[in-house]
Amino acid sequence: MPLQNRVTPTGEIVATPQRGTFTGNRGIIHDPATKTLLSKRWSTPAWITCLCEFRGWRRPVMARRSWTELFFLDEATALAAGHRPCFYCRRAAALEFAAAWARAHHLRRVRATDIDARLHEQRLQGRAQRIHPLRVAPAELPDGAMVVSSGEAYVMAGGRAFRWCESGYAAPCALRRADGLLTPPSTVATLRAGFRCTLHPRVSDVRDRRPASDCL
Repeated sequence: MPLQNRVTPTGEIVATPQRGTFTGNRGIIHDPATKTLLSKRWSTPAWITCLCEFRGWRRPVMARRSWTELFFLDEATALAAGHRPCFYCRRAAALEFAAAWARAHHLRRVRATDIDARLHEQRLQGRAQRIHPLRVAPAELPDGAMVVSSGEAYVMAGGRAFRWCESGYAAPCALRRADGLLTPPSTVATLRAGFRCTLHPRVSDVRDRRPASDCL
């Protein structure tokens, strides 16, 4: 029975047997005795994205009262859900993210706590994820930004849209419009300012190919 620890682009935490390519956490949100989630979905505003392997360390998942191990299909999924790179196990990526954030927001430098506070304002509306207005055509978004259209999440790459699913992404298509922006606007600005998030191979391998058809 898979544990409930896989994060979707809408920020939900679901149970699925597919493994993710990144892990991360939002603090302690599980009961180690039962390996089930508590009613809360975060205990800290620092929502981070980490490496699945680091220095050979191994953690039994949800086995102790420490941070709750969450998993993401790729970094674009984690960013859409409101996470940012970890400054410990992904220090190089986190520094690149902070530098691009500072450029995007016209700052000399930015602290992780400042990023966390801004993201926390933008990722939630009550207990649900905040859907932001989309002010440009989906194709104009930077690679790694995610939108929602007719209830489906799509990641944009090379102007093409790839529909998200638990096991990967569907073939690319041309998405003419979307209902809203999943990725927090501050993160979208950071992507536009030069931060390159790690995309699933199904996206990165075909991002420059012509889409077969319009999205339905």
